Amino acid sequence: MLVRNVLAVCVGNICRSPVGEHLLRQMVPGLDVGSVGLGAMVGQPADALAAEVSAANGVSLEGHVARQFTPALGGAYDLLLAMEPGHKREIARLAPHLSGRTLLFDQWTGMQGIADPYRRSRDFHEGVFRQIRAASVAWAERLKR
Repeated sequence: MLVRNVLAVCVGNICRSPVGEHLLRQMVPGLDVGSVGLGAMVGQPADALAAEVSAANGVSLEGHVARQFTPALGGAYDLLLAMEPGHKREIARLAPHLSGRTLLFDQWTGMQGIADPYRRSRDFHEGVFRQIRAASVAWAERLKR
């Protein structure tokens, strides 16, 4: 299946999924990448600490605005990448027709899920960034084919 666009999914759409969105966009030129939250903090910018850690690693989250997942929005994407197994289950519950195109963001790097760094320490955010970057590299290798 040709993947033209990817949607990264987390809870608030202010930490993990924006990082994943911007990393994948950087790593796979021409790929349309978006992000949403299952309980999004709609209209909010990226979390300040997530943005700071990302910027220190060459990734700008500037201009990010949190969006809420809907079945219609999810349906516009070829591939949905959930940050945790529970997110994958929630997408299947809300939009069963999308379960076949929903995988874990860390599908190729452990399939354990990527923990939420919201309101956690800088060290925790940095660890999460490294996990998302490693998972993005693995996806980029597959999506560039």
